[in-house]
Amino acid sequence: MKVLFSNLLSCLLCVLSVQIANAQSAYPNRTVQTVMPLQAGSGVDLLFRPIAQKMGENLGQAITIENIPGGAGLIGTGKVVQSPAEGYVLGVFNDSILTMLPNLYKKIDYDPTQSFVPISELAAITFVLVANPSFPGNTAADLVRIAKERPGKIDYASGGSGSPQHIGMEIFRQYTGVPLVHIPYRGAAAAVTDVMAGQVPVMMSALSVVLPHIRAGKLKVLGVASKTRSPLLPNTPTIDESVKGYEFSTWGALLAPKGTPPAVIDKLNESLATALKDPKLREQLIAQGFEIAPLGPDHLKNMIAQGLIKMKKVIRGGGIQPD
Repeated sequence: MKVLFSNLLSCLLCVLSVQIANAQSAYPNRTVQTVMPLQAGSGVDLLFRPIAQKMGENLGQAITIENIPGGAGLIGTGKVVQSPAEGYVLGVFNDSILTMLPNLYKKIDYDPTQSFVPISELAAITFVLVANPSFPGNTAADLVRIAKERPGKIDYASGGSGSPQHIGMEIFRQYTGVPLVHIPYRGAAAAVTDVMAGQVPVMMSALSVVLPHIRAGKLKVLGVASKTRSPLLPNTPTIDESVKGYEFSTWGALLAPKGTPPAVIDKLNESLATALKDPKLREQLIAQGFEIAPLGPDHLKNMIAQGLIKMKKVIRGGGIQPD
């Protein structure tokens, strides 16, 4: 009887192993849902939508996007954490979710290094320092000078405390010692609207979000935050050209819940890498201000670890608190 039971158990385990292997090799056999804890129209949203379409074509299944921006991104992120680790619910996050919020809140319901399996970075997101056209300065150095001449009188807008717009300007403030005043909004779109209206003079923003307003003359650029000039604004200096040593950009990434099978992660990473080799997609993303850099799971894992260390210093140094 013992031998018979042992043989039956072995057969059962073999059958289960084959079924699991077949399920993974057949992945995906239904729609893949991606959860984005950010507003529609945000930098990462603009970045991922065309990528999702191309990845879906590669995988032979549709990839949907659900925007869940509430709770500073914590609600949408929590949904990904709680989803089955099968590859059918994925997270599309920016570095705020993975490196800024964990340093901002004393307690959150996820661990950026333990709750997810990295798939890949999507792209780097170029940021620019923009101002209302009536602002008297034209460069980042002008902003520093004007703010020091009028301490506590120059405001800047952001999408909220701990948002990428806030962090980019806080790094600028710490680096230059300039006495700027932070005005947080509930989302970057509202912040951009008020800078265009002249309610707040300046802000840091993803280039993809404000590029149409720059081209329409509703905003002017004081500097590109990347180390090199943007091909979309070749005549616009970097911030580094007038405030030596400053650099800032963010990134978007694709992750899966902890426990997602390696075969599924490999298939998603391969699909993403293939999508980003498509000439038309690359041209579209570059034209929006994105810097393509799909380097796989290990690279993303290192980016998260290094970002957590950097953001801890910035957030504690600035005494940044949640809204």
